[in-house]
Amino acid sequence: METVLEKKKSAIVPLNLEEEILRLKKELNAVILAHYYQESQLQDLADFVGDSLDLSRKAASTTADVIVFCGVHFMAETAKILNPHKPVLLPDLLAGCSLSDGCPPKLFEKFRTQHPDHVAITYINCSAEVKALSDIICTSSNAEKIINQIPKDQPILFSPDKNLGAYLRKKTGREMLLWNGSCIVHETFSERKLIGLQMEHPDAVRMPAAPVTNVRI
Repeated sequence: METVLEKKKSAIVPLNLEEEILRLKKELNAVILAHYYQESQLQDLADFVGDSLDLSRKAASTTADVIVFCGVHFMAETAKILNPHKPVLLPDLLAGCSLSDGCPPKLFEKFRTQHPDHVAITYINCSAEVKALSDIICTSSNAEKIINQIPKDQPILFSPDKNLGAYLRKKTGREMLLWNGSCIVHETFSERKLIGLQMEHPDAVRMPAAPVTNVRI
């Protein structure tokens, strides 16, 4: 005969987290977006997997009432900008991005004020406040095209990614004033890749990087 404690234990059914997520998704008529950087378990549950802008656009094309964005804060903000009438849920409100966090709106506004003659081209990986203070928002794929459309005599501020900015300066031949920001995740990937390549090719010649002039208030 079961004791009272044993009966209580037998009544506790282990929660199947995946089933519960799918139940809530159906109940809320939600769409789940997962960035490429998310764990594979989350990607398997998501309706769409991709980069932040593409995911926000896809969310806008659905009939979902609620958007759940498995990513960082600025990504959820981008989804809200493109879907102003839908609630956007971010599972972790503390999920930040070093690139976005390293470009605070007040400092960026000061940066702009000190260079009033410059047009501000800003990479999409930034906060909504910084987007609002910018002239043009770009992605990594269209930034070169946008810069080439700017008149040659028009000075440019490029923020917040100094690495992307340096690459674009080399590609376009344009001298741009760069915000001194970077993404820890991207730099970690680059470091790992370089170390791996050095181990595979120990006799390869290492070329020094070109000097980069950056500005950070």
